[in-house]
This record gives sequence, structure tokens and C-alpha cells, in this order.
Amino acid sequence: MKIKIIKLNETAQVPCYSHDDDAGLDLYAIQAQQIPPGKSALIPTGIAIELPQGTEAQVRPRSGLALKHSITVLNSPGTIDAGYRGEIGVILINHSREVFQIIEGMKIAQMVQYLRQTVKDFQMLV
Repeated sequence: MKIKIIKLNETAQVPCYSHDDDAGLDLYAIQAQQIPPGKSALIPTGIAIELPQGTEAQVRPRSGLALKHSITVLNSPGTIDAGYRGEIGVILINHSREVFQIIEGMKIAQMVQYLRQTVKDFQMLV
């Protein structure tokens, strides 16, 4: 699959796979930010993408952040539709009792691409 990308910020990093067989592309923060305990924050990535028609991307949590710091994606999975052209932002929530520090360049989530299935008919249940 080919995804077109534009860097909206000079510090933005292009999503990439950490390992050849990974399912998700890593997404990176472009700025430092704190998330207080029990609060959520929109973390900008500084990128916009153009997905092929008939596909979608899902933004998912990183298991290491969840396990070690109780940080997860609030609306998991977050959906990026093929027609969306704005900046990708990741809504993170801090479930811990400590302030969590986002560092510029930190891996904050992963993005997985899917072929979209179209529902053409519904069967009514009685």
C-alpha cells in the first residue's frame, strides 16, 4: 500500500515500522507536553496523509506506554478516513497517578491500515 504524506512541521517524523513484521507504523510527537493524572490531551504529530480510496487507518495504543505508564489512546482505535487531509493528532489519556511527560520525538501510538468493507444491505431482525 502506498500512503502519501506531508510534513506540516519541520520536526515531524515520517511514520515507520520498528521491525519488518510489525503491523503498525509508529507515530511520533512533535512537541513536549505534560498529561496530568486522569486527564487527556491531543498530541500533534505534524503530519497529514492521503490514504488510498477504499482504505482506512486506525490509531492504536502502544503496549509499552500502557503497561509501564498507564497511557493509552482515549478513542481507541481512532479512525482516519481516506478522505481526511488534516493533521493527525493522537488523543492520549493518563490513567496513572503521576504526571506523564511527552517528549518531542517520542513514539506515542501506532497506525494500522485496513481495506474498508462497504455495507450494501441490512437484514432486519424480527
